[in-house]
Amino acid sequence: MSIYQSILVDHDEHVGIVTLNRPNELNALNFQLVSELANALEELDRDEEIRCMVITGAGEKAFAAGADIKEMSDKSPIEMMLGDFQTWERIRRIHKPLIAAVGGYALGGGCELAMHCDMIVASENTRFGQPEINLGVMPGAGGTQRLARTLGKYRTMEMVLTGVQVTAQEMADHGLVNRVVPKGEHVREAVKLAKEVAARGPIAVRLAKQAVLASFETTLEEGLEMERKNFYLLFATEDMREGMRAFIEKRRADFKGR
Repeated sequence: MSIYQSILVDHDEHVGIVTLNRPNELNALNFQLVSELANALEELDRDEEIRCMVITGAGEKAFAAGADIKEMSDKSPIEMMLGDFQTWERIRRIHKPLIAAVGGYALGGGCELAMHCDMIVASENTRFGQPEINLGVMPGAGGTQRLARTLGKYRTMEMVLTGVQVTAQEMADHGLVNRVVPKGEHVREAVKLAKEVAARGPIAVRLAKQAVLASFETTLEEGLEMERKNFYLLFATEDMREGMRAFIEKRRADFKGR
């Protein structure tokens, strides 16, 4: 495993845990941190022992309180495009499931990073928001698109155009957060959820994630076609045989990812 300066990487059985580690800066997302995060996630994505990943932030105050404004303030459009966009695309293309374990502030890029994940577990003290408008800019890592697809036009407009912060429970009520847990319990609960995912067939999990994501990016017809093809493809796996035998024999399946 590589050595990183701005993140910590650990594992718990088949779960990879990546911690944003700039607590004195509320885990603000500078170029180095986001690049290291993408590198770590890609490395875990290639690791056959890892079946699911959790992303969280160090300290009690923030998951990530946004981008590093001091670093961004003098950047040119081309510098932003080359140093920022491509890295976020790498995170978006991770194959294995990502779970955000969010506590404290998840603002700006922090909110967008949580929404890059496939599930979100949030402490009751979490505050989500896209406050970029207060700086004379707007979300640039998927905030407008992912919020609108989950919250709808009107609530998204309010968040993006005013920068208002929203509680974890409000986000859960609107479908953006899977679970709201007591303060400080978000990592434990996220790892617990990740282990539930990791206990399933790895190939089936990967193809199921791909199919669900397709529902946001394709027409219904195209999404259904991908779903069917992925479903049929799984009948070529040893895991499918094991899973069905285990069901018939009334025992726990032992999936190997083959």
